[in-house]
Formats: sequence, C-alpha cells, structure tokens
Amino acid sequence: MKNIVQGSIITTFRCNAKCNMCNIWQHQTRPEEEIDYIYYEKLPKGLRINITGGEATIRKDLDDIFRVLYPKSSLLELSTNGYHTEKIVELANKYPNILIRVSLEGLPTINDSKRGMKNGFDHALRTMLELKKTKCKNIGFSVVISPDNYGDLLHLYDLCVALNVELGNSVVHNSWYFHKDDNVIVSEDALKQHERFVKALLTSKRRGWKNKLKDYGRAFFNKSIHLRLRGEEATYRPPCGALNDFFFIDPWGNVTPCNGSSEEWIIGNIKEDTYENIMNSEKAKEIAEKVKACDRNCAFIVTERHDMKRRPWIPIRWILKNKIRIAQGKDICW
Repeated sequence: MKNIVQGSIITTFRCNAKCNMCNIWQHQTRPEEEIDYIYYEKLPKGLRINITGGEATIRKDLDDIFRVLYPKSSLLELSTNGYHTEKIVELANKYPNILIRVSLEGLPTINDSKRGMKNGFDHALRTMLELKKTKCKNIGFSVVISPDNYGDLLHLYDLCVALNVELGNSVVHNSWYFHKDDNVIVSEDALKQHERFVKALLTSKRRGWKNKLKDYGRAFFNKSIHLRLRGEEATYRPPCGALNDFFFIDPWGNVTPCNGSSEEWIIGNIKEDTYENIMNSEKAKEIAEKVKACDRNCAFIVTERHDMKRRPWIPIRWILKNKIRIAQGKDICW
C-alpha cells in the first residue's frame, strides 16, 4: 500500500494515429526539438514512470530512454498503439519487468475508424500475441471510453479474459494535452453499456484471485467514470493528487502537474534545472494552489489509484456491497 509518485514522460507528440478523441496528431513535435534522453537521468530513483506520447515507439532513441529509466524506476510502463510490433517485443525481451498497455478502442471496425489507422486492430492484436511469448507478463490492452465505442467495452473485456491479459480503461477528456474541447458522452445507452461492463468486472471470470482483485479494483475506479458520464458534479472525485502524487514532463522537458488542465501549467524545465529544485520552487507552490482550485471534471486512474491506497476501506466496502447486490439480482449502487 506504499504510495509511489508517478512521472508520465511524454516523449513525443508525433503520432501515426489520427484519433477522433485526441488531436495530438495535429500538433506534432519535430524530432530535433524533443528532449534528449540524457536529461531523464535527473529523475530520482523509485518513481513509477509511464513512457507515453503521441506514440512513444516513433522515437529512435526509445531503447536509450529505457536503458536510463529501467534501473531507477519502481515500475516502468509503456503506453503504445502497438503498431511497431518488433520494436515493442524487443523492449519486452530486453526489459522483462516493464508494464505494457496497447491501446484498442474497440473491435476492428470501431478501432480502426476511431484511430484513423488502417489495420490498427491487427497490429495491436499481433503485438499482444507476440508479447505473450516473451518473459514480460504485465501486459494488456487499454481503452478510452468515448461516444462511439462504449458498445464494444464488454467484448474487449471478454477478449482480454480469453487472452489472459489486462484491460485498463479511461474516458474521454478535454485539455491542453488532447487539444480537445468537445469530448462529451451524453447517452442513456452508454450508461447501460458501462454498467454491464462494471458488472462483468465485479463478477470477474478471470483465473486466480490476484487477477480477480484487479478487476474489482478497476470496477471501483469506473464508479467515478460512471458518475461523470451521468453528469454528476465533480465532488464525487477523490482529491486530485497532481504535483504531489504524479507529474508530467512534455517533449520539450517542461515539468507540469497534469494533462487535464485547459492550459499547460509549467513549473520548470528538466533541461535547465534539477528535479528537486523544480518541485521545491516558488513556481511549484504557485501551481499547487491552481491545482487545489481546479474545478475540472476529470476521472483519471492515477488519482483513483493513490486514493485507493490511502483509504482502502472505501473501495473494499463499495465492492462488497455491490457484489452482494449483483448476487441478489439488483443494480449497482453508485
């Protein structure tokens, strides 16, 4: 239950997808302006680090980034669309204790349409099948719930259960990072489909108690997503942990507390100063006040994960109550 700070390293804004819920692909960085991997050596040991983008596997020096961060991370993650199978499998073989999540937005038709990638589903599935042959075992898919893919949620979960891989999920957001301000889901059908998905998590058919418990935990995280989809006020969220529990570094080396604000709140630049100086600066204190006053309606797993570790009795109570309700044929009590 130890709380571990997470650093999300946005290695690039270059992307080979054209997702309809994210416009990063319309605001791509140039290779020559992206931060050199050597500056990641400034990060302290013990962080949980997520390597993301854009599409991180586009970086030619990705192996150098992993070589620097792998030994100093408590857990090193790679978020990818799975298009560059050989590169991803090579990393998995070389760094077997990493976590890999391959993005899927649905079954083939929906996925390829939403991500603007020809044969995107095929590449993602092929990557997952190849990863299962490696020593890297913390592998799985991830999905962003959006207005046009909620009908595939349960099928994606069934696919992951059959393959015995994880399924992480989030929901569409609007922010500086996504370059979007029109992501919204208003649909009674979406709520019904999402509740079916959460019921499947709470009645997990996975093998082994560890895998079942992960599903139960994800069900609780989806409580916040469901209330957000229902249009509830942001008071349902746990307190935001931006800057204390997690932070981001953009492709230019700017350190920012989160990727959910309307504009990027830059604290400092890792190329120009040390991590410790940036996090203890007056600018960091100023941004921390902005975080406290932020009223955006986010539902990010990183916030939920830290809160679940601090107050485990809350998810445990919610999970047990709703498992009993489901067994009695009742709906979930959100």
